[in-house]
Amino acid sequence: MVFSPDPTGPLLRVGYGEDAHRLAAGHSLILGGVSIPGAALGTVAHSDGDAVLHAVADALLSGLALGDIGDYFPDTDPLWAGLDSRAILGRVLDLVRERGYAPVNIALVVTLDKPKLGPLRAQIACNVAALLGLPESEVGVSFKTSEGLAPAHVQTRATALLSRTGG
Repeated sequence: MVFSPDPTGPLLRVGYGEDAHRLAAGHSLILGGVSIPGAALGTVAHSDGDAVLHAVADALLSGLALGDIGDYFPDTDPLWAGLDSRAILGRVLDLVRERGYAPVNIALVVTLDKPKLGPLRAQIACNVAALLGLPESEVGVSFKTSEGLAPAHVQTRATALLSRTGG
């Protein structure tokens, strides 16, 4: 289906996004806009490496067939070096709203071996919800480990439900 700004377009759309980063000492670990305390390893990335916000942004873009964040913030452009991922998500949210849609629900799965993220679930969900203008109850966050397969790696998968707003 080709996207049309026609207000009679699909009422609901679903998007999927993924992001992964290598982890190394000497870098910070930020997930969902939350700095992770006790992380011995952090993300190696062109921006701040927030795999949660990158996956959410890609899920929103995917839902409207708008490409991915690399199309808007290429890692080959020094302008985006060290960019706060909240700015990436904000721009993507603007694109979604300009096309007459808004996020309804986000589901996240974060894979990270250490540190354990369970105690930060509510904080990450609350932060992502606030960035998207959603109630916290509309952001589901699950955590997994790689079972030792990728201890120097973080990955996030996200699905997004989008609803036509008519605007």
